[in-house]
Amino acid sequence: MIQYFKIVDHKTIAIEKPTTGSWVNILPPLRQEEFSELSTTLDIPIDFLKDSLDIDERSRYEAEDNVKLVVIKTPTENNSFNESDAFYITIPICIILTSGQIVTVNSFENEAIKKFLNSFQNRHPDKKNMMVLKIFEKVTTNFQEHLKEINQRRNALEQKLYDANRNEELFQLMRIQKSLVYFVTALRSNELLMMKLARTNFLNLDEDEKDFLDDLVIETSQALETANTYTNILSSTLDAFASIISNNQNEVLKRLTTLTIFLSVPVLIASIYGMNVPLPFQQSTHAFWIPVLICFLILGFALYNYVRRLKR
Repeated sequence: MIQYFKIVDHKTIAIEKPTTGSWVNILPPLRQEEFSELSTTLDIPIDFLKDSLDIDERSRYEAEDNVKLVVIKTPTENNSFNESDAFYITIPICIILTSGQIVTVNSFENEAIKKFLNSFQNRHPDKKNMMVLKIFEKVTTNFQEHLKEINQRRNALEQKLYDANRNEELFQLMRIQKSLVYFVTALRSNELLMMKLARTNFLNLDEDEKDFLDDLVIETSQALETANTYTNILSSTLDAFASIISNNQNEVLKRLTTLTIFLSVPVLIASIYGMNVPLPFQQSTHAFWIPVLICFLILGFALYNYVRRLKR
C-alpha cells in the first residue's frame, strides 16, 4: 500500500499521486507491481525499495544516480505465535531521498512512522534532511519507550519469582532477554550509522542540522547504554534464580535422603523379623509389639539427634 501526503495550508492531506515536496509512505502489504511502478515514476533504483523486505537489513546508507538511501532499525512488537520468541524485534525503515520527494518504506507497521505522520504538518518538506533527522528522533524515542516497558515488565516478573519459583515467569524473562539482544544490536548499528553520517556529511547538513544529529547520537548512545544495563541486570537475575532453584533442589533432595535413612531403620528391623528362622521373643505374646517398639525407639533417637544438630 502506498500513501502520498503533502502539506497544504499548514495541514497534512492525502493526495492521489506524488508531487514535488510530498512524502511517499509505503506500508504492507507490499506488492512487486507497486514497487516497479513507483521505481519508474520517481526514478528510484528498485533495490532501494526492496531492501526493507529483508528484516535483517543492517543500518547503512548509500547513493545511486543522485538518489540517497538511509536504512535505520526501529523496534516493533513481535506478532509471532511462538511463545518462546522475543516480545519485541527490530525492523528496517528505508528512507529514500529523491530530488523532489522523501520516500519511506516499511516492511511492518511501526510506531516511529505513525508518530512522524502525526507531526508531519510541523515539518517543511523542502527540508528533507531535517525530516530524515526527525524520523531518527522518533526511532530513538521509540527505543527508549520500549526499554521502559521492558524494565517494568522485568520488575513485575521478578517480583512474581520471589513469591513463587515457576517456569512461566522464567520463560517470560527469557523472552525479554531476547528482545534486549535485538535492541542492543540495532541501537549499536544505529549509533554507528549516525556517527558515520555526521563524519561524512552524507546528507549535506547545515550547522543546525549537524548539532541536531549530534544530539541524536548522544540519545542513541544513552539508549544503547540503558539496553546494555538492562541486559546485564537480567543476565545476573537469571543466574541468581538458577542458583536459588539449584539450592532449593539440593535442600529438597537432602530432606528426602534424610527421610529415606530414617525409614530404612524400621524397614531393616521388620525385614529381620520377617525371616523364616528362629528369632528372639518369637514365643512371646508380644512378638509383634516388641519389634515395633524397638523401631520407634531407634527412630525417635535418630530424629532427636537430627533436630538437635539442626538447631546448632
